[in-house]
Order: sequence, then C-alpha cells, then structure tokens
Amino acid sequence: MAHFVLDVNETLSDMTPLGTVLGEHGAPAELARTWFASVLRDGFALSIHRRAPGFLALGRELLTDLLADVDGLDAPPSAVVDDVLEALSSLAVHPDVAPGITALTDAGHTVSLFTNGAAASASGLVERAGIRDRISHVLSVEDLSVWKPHPAAYAHAVDRIGTPAGELTMVAVHPWDLDGAASAGMRTVWIDRGGRTWPSSFRAPDARAASFTALAAGA
Repeated sequence: MAHFVLDVNETLSDMTPLGTVLGEHGAPAELARTWFASVLRDGFALSIHRRAPGFLALGRELLTDLLADVDGLDAPPSAVVDDVLEALSSLAVHPDVAPGITALTDAGHTVSLFTNGAAASASGLVERAGIRDRISHVLSVEDLSVWKPHPAAYAHAVDRIGTPAGELTMVAVHPWDLDGAASAGMRTVWIDRGGRTWPSSFRAPDARAASFTALAAGA
C-alpha cells in the first residue's frame, strides 16, 4: 500500500471564488491568479534565506499592494483583502477530491496533506469536504521559515510522517512542488486536470492522472 502526500492549495482547493470576490469589488478576476503566483514567488525567494513568513501575512501585504493600482474598487483595498482572505478560508475542494481520497483510503492507502499554507486551513478544507477522518497527517511549513520546494520543507514532512522519503508519493498540480519532492527522494504524481504539457525544465513525474478519482482507479 502507498502513502500519498497531497499538496493543498489548487491541488485540492478550488480557488475560483477568489476571483469572483475580486470581480464583485470591481477588480479583475484574473488578479487572483497573479496574486497567488506573487505570494509563491516571494515565499520561495525568502525561503532561500530561511525568512519566509506565514502564507496569510505575506498574502495580505501583496494583495494590498496589487489592489493599490486598481481603479474603480467599490471599497478600500483593505476591505477587499479581508473579503478575499475570508473566501480563502472557506474554499471547497474540486469535485474529484472527496471521492478520490475516499477510494484511496478504502483501498488501504494512506493519505496525508502537506501545505505551504496553515495546517488549520488545510484541516478546515477537508473537514468541509467530509473527509477529515480519511487524512493521516496534516502538515504545514508554518514555523519553518521555508516553503516547499526548499529541501528542508520536504525533510520536515518526512520526519513528521516517520516514513522514508522513497516510500512516500507527493501528489500535486504544481510541477515545481513535484520536482522539489523528487529531489528529496519522494515518488511523484502530477494531477493534470487540464491536459497540459509538462514543462521540460522540471524532472518528469513518476505518474500523472487527470483527477484524484483517476489516481485512485490506477493506484
């Protein structure tokens, strides 16, 4: 039986509502993707020097800055940020996630979570999906001062789980996460819901699946 370690943001969570909230306030909905990418960028950069702050602290500052350049907002940027972060705390999982994780654990596999966000947020996400009892560990980089894909982040997860890296399989939609996990000695599975092309700059995943239900069917 395998032990699957799942990324959380975008891999499990459907982040579409963040763009919806921005649009309701008069900001471009696509700014949500720019914001999330910017948070990751700065978290990665600060991780090099082991100074990465918490996801929400960094995210609040960056979104406030991005909204300062948006004309026509119906509320002060700080209020818009509050609404976006509230939406972030109440996201739902993608439709394939709950049945896929249920099928994996029914088959005897172990499932853990490993996020660049807060452990409480990851727990809340799977609790709302009704699958918290299917999750073995909920792990986060919080308090580490590094984010995935820093090697120390994966070493932390391996230590907390107590299983050799080679016996763990990282599952994510992000090639950078899977490349980092592979460098740490983990097996990798790419969840590719959109039929994209794998970027050649990263080492190829050990497997790919179009959804968590497809992953479970082939596990």
